[in-house]
Amino acid sequence: MLERFKLGILLQGLTLVLLGPACEASSLGLTVHVVPLNSDGGNTVRAHFSVIAPSPCPALTGLCAVGEECLVHTTSLPFNGTKPKSGWCVRQWQKTVPSNYSATINLGSNTELYVSMKARPKVRANSGRLNQPVFVALPPPLRARVNCPHHFPLSVKDLDGDKVRCRFAHPDQGECLNCSQHSFIELDEEKCMLTFTGNAPAGQYFIYLMAEDLIPVPKIRHVTDNKPLSSVPVHLSLTVEESTSSCSDEPVATGDTPIEDSTLFVLPFQEVKFNINFMSQLESVVEVAVVGPPELFRVGFKSIGPLAAMTMAWVRSENTLARLLPICFAVNTKSLQSEPRCVWLYQKEMRTLPAGTELKCEKKEMTLLLPVDSLSNINLAELQLNSPTCPVTYNNTHLTARISLSGCGTKTVHSGSELVYTNTLKSVRPYTMVSRKPSLILPLACRIPGVQAQGPQYKIGMPAEREVFGVIKIWLEIHPPGEGPLANFTRIPTFRNLRLFPGRVRREVESLSVNTSTSSTNNNTSSPAVGSRIKQLDLHVMSNCSIDRAEMIVSNCLESETEDFAKSQPILEQGCSASNTTLEVITTKTNSKIYRLDLSSMETSGSTMYIQCTVNLCIATMPSEKCPNLCTRSLNRATLVGSVFTGSYTIRSGPISLVVTSTTPSPTIITTAMTTTMTTPPSTTTTAQATTQSHAPEQASAMAAGVILTTISIFLQNIFLY
Repeated sequence: MLERFKLGILLQGLTLVLLGPACEASSLGLTVHVVPLNSDGGNTVRAHFSVIAPSPCPALTGLCAVGEECLVHTTSLPFNGTKPKSGWCVRQWQKTVPSNYSATINLGSNTELYVSMKARPKVRANSGRLNQPVFVALPPPLRARVNCPHHFPLSVKDLDGDKVRCRFAHPDQGECLNCSQHSFIELDEEKCMLTFTGNAPAGQYFIYLMAEDLIPVPKIRHVTDNKPLSSVPVHLSLTVEESTSSCSDEPVATGDTPIEDSTLFVLPFQEVKFNINFMSQLESVVEVAVVGPPELFRVGFKSIGPLAAMTMAWVRSENTLARLLPICFAVNTKSLQSEPRCVWLYQKEMRTLPAGTELKCEKKEMTLLLPVDSLSNINLAELQLNSPTCPVTYNNTHLTARISLSGCGTKTVHSGSELVYTNTLKSVRPYTMVSRKPSLILPLACRIPGVQAQGPQYKIGMPAEREVFGVIKIWLEIHPPGEGPLANFTRIPTFRNLRLFPGRVRREVESLSVNTSTSSTNNNTSSPAVGSRIKQLDLHVMSNCSIDRAEMIVSNCLESETEDFAKSQPILEQGCSASNTTLEVITTKTNSKIYRLDLSSMETSGSTMYIQCTVNLCIATMPSEKCPNLCTRSLNRATLVGSVFTGSYTIRSGPISLVVTSTTPSPTIITTAMTTTMTTPPSTTTTAQATTQSHAPEQASAMAAGVILTTISIFLQNIFLY
């Protein structure tokens, strides 16, 4: 008996341990960019940390102790995401530490990470400078699917041109703690390429690597003692998810999206910007996951059907960041992720201006005075500003330029709270001319303090949604065929056969005569039997927009037997029909849509269901053009550029009865959702309050309050980044 009692106590204790709260979570990604400091011969380094922490986002406190050379990077545009479903955010800081460094770092109370790096000082024989450790770009949290092999190339750069090698971290060398390798993760060390074999159950896994730089050796030489010059840590996470779709269905980059590992050179106070475009045929993009330098601007996110686009921009202000700055991005859908892609910003080093150089900033112009003797071997006749219309004059002693702040190609950017006017004096040669003579690139900038500028941190000229479309209301209405405010279209309907969504099994589409006959049968004088299942309903997606050229676009609709949509079946996908028994009723109303639902074909066994739809309003920018038809093979990026869109609104119904409860004639079902225009980043979820007017018929129960679940973004065409 005593032994049984002891065993029971042991089992209870073990159960409490297993069911109790987990220990601190690991980070979802980490890189450290190491910059040796010349002040002490490289014995100390400036370590730039980038960490992806799981939600809830940890506070920035505690990273820097009193007296440390440490700086936490706060940003007005934080990097965060919702996929994987736990959510995540990025924390960045820099700290001066010993060149050989290891430490346990706590981010808030939920995330603990161990960091170990070896960057001992090494003066290079070929340059006489300290060796620069390798830079590794940090991608967003990686996602893959069970039984779907996937390659994940790491983006690496080395300022010294060394050979880069990646390997798994060794716990016996103190490079990681509790970092067992996974049999389903393979690593090509020479190419820094991770491969997921697909042979892993669903779950979240952590990968610990070390990136090393080695002096390049010709292939004809066999060197056995080519030891790495430095080793820096790289932590990654991989979330493996269940999926029923093909392994080749991931979103792909299109259009003018920068190629992998491309480099953009950035001068002081220069702005660089680029567009990213993705095509996702199976599921709409819900977010663009980005990890980049502080104050990287992301604007103009659009996700319309299979297309997604966004613009990124960065202004180089005075900073203590590393010279190489990676920007990594991937798009996430509900269950898919594109291959991560990285772009590098290279902050060009600038020489100190020669003595006697003057740049005067006045109210309307800046004046440059530059000693000619400092421009040895420079052809002065080749020098010009951003605009060649503004003259550059010179004599035997000085070069002079008067540069208008509103002309001469002068650009205006916002750097923090400062307003900055920029121009560049540079050597310009004919494209056909090849010369070994030195050339000049001299950035010029006049900075106006924020107190005088009184401007935002970043100027984006964008018309508000309300200015274009008015105050928008979008709602759902469910009616029996032939009833409701658009009964004149549904009583004797004309149908449009929607193209079946690619990948779904095609069944024989019912003929128009059969559908019309069925509609007429439902509208006869005989009443359906109480308790019988309703055969057809019309889904009305309505808006109050009165702009003549405004068109409604319904991207997706789902039906579910539960209010939380834990399990759902598609009605419309990417503007296509998920079933050949769902047809669109043709109307003359461009601001609304009607869909005839054949309930007998839906996989619903209960007595109620819920419907959720994602909707945009659109105006084509040219009167002769039409807004895009999402369910077409000719869709491309020009579709997004050539139209103006509202935000994406997701409207969810209340319970809809699927059985007849009374033979008494009843009014129509109306679910009205009042919407407020909101501008939110793609990773933000906003809930708007709803006002409901519900008049319930007896054969289908009243709707609950219609709710705007998400306002993804405002999709407008004209976006000016400066």
